[in-house]
Order: sequence, then C-alpha cells, then structure tokens
Amino acid sequence: MAIDTCVEKFSGAVLKALAASTSKCCPRDDPWPPIPAGLQDEMRLKNRLRRQWRITRDLALKAEVNRPHRSVTPCLIEWSTTLEPLDPEDQSLWRLTKWVMRIPTPSPPLVTPGGITLSDSEKAEALADNLEAQFQPVTDSSAPAVIEMVDVALKSYFMTPASEPKLTNPEEVQEAIKGLKVSKAPGPNGIPNRALKHLPQ
Repeated sequence: MAIDTCVEKFSGAVLKALAASTSKCCPRDDPWPPIPAGLQDEMRLKNRLRRQWRITRDLALKAEVNRPHRSVTPCLIEWSTTLEPLDPEDQSLWRLTKWVMRIPTPSPPLVTPGGITLSDSEKAEALADNLEAQFQPVTDSSAPAVIEMVDVALKSYFMTPASEPKLTNPEEVQEAIKGLKVSKAPGPNGIPNRALKHLPQ
C-alpha cells in the first residue's frame, strides 16, 4: 500500500510539472473529433459522387450519391453519441483514441484437415474441433499412476515457500527509460515517454 501511495504521488508530481512546463495552445473554434477511417472513406466517396452529380446531373449518379448518404448519416449520429460521455479524467478518451488510431493486424488463414478457413466463424469452428480432439478423457490403465504423480508434484510446488522478488535498482530503471519510444501513447497514468526521458538521472 505504501508503494502504491508513493507511485501515485510521484505520478502526480510529474504530471503537475509537465502541465506547468507545457505551452498552452488556443483551442479551435470548431474542433473535429477523430472519426474512424472506414467512416471517413464513406464520407469522401459521398462528397466525390456529389461533386460529379453537380457537374453531370446524371440521375443514375444521383442514386449513387444517396446510397452512401443513407449509410453515413446513422454512423455519424452513433459516433456523436459515443463521443458525448468521454472524459479525459477517467482515461476513456485515451482508450477510444488508441482504438481509433490502431491499425488492425491481418489474421492469416488456417490450414485444417478440411481445407483452408478464411472467415472468423470458420476459424472458431476449426479451433474448437482441434481443442475437442486434444482434450479427450484418458482411458489408459496407467492413469491412476499419472494422477498420483501429478498430485505429488503439485503438493511439492505449493509446499515450497515463495522466494522474495528481486528488487530493482536505479540503473535498471534508467536503462528501461532509455529504451522507451517517444512516439508511443502514454499509459493509464498519463505520463508521456518523452517526459520520462527528461527526468533527472
């Protein structure tokens, strides 16, 4: 508990010093909230089609303009509803920003006995079948001996007294701070890595 209190006081002191030394910028009159990339693509498509329709006045193109408009409007309303309860104090704004800026990692296909699976549902079924095949009831006659051996090993493990954790030292902390990347977002404590690198040695 004492360590947690010290860490909290240290984090508060660093954040206070960071706020005092950071130049304040005037907020924009019309701040734009971050919008997911997929929704931005839909909006660009809608605007491009609308410009083409204003030039050509093609009725078929007008139908193409209305299609993304009908899909974008509900998404914008839903996105605005998502942004309203966000608060920088409880880290909810930071978590959403991190999720919006995240580049999804492509999921490779799985090779199964039945062929190659591509969709998430097929992969889930393949993994479930694989786990079901591995975790079958043991019918070997030597199972009681194996169970007894496992019980002895578990009792020996739990009876062994826990070793004291290895304490760190200032040199190790300095090396860890040197390896931090300044482009990474701050963690839940809100201290940027660039600020940690400016701490006194």
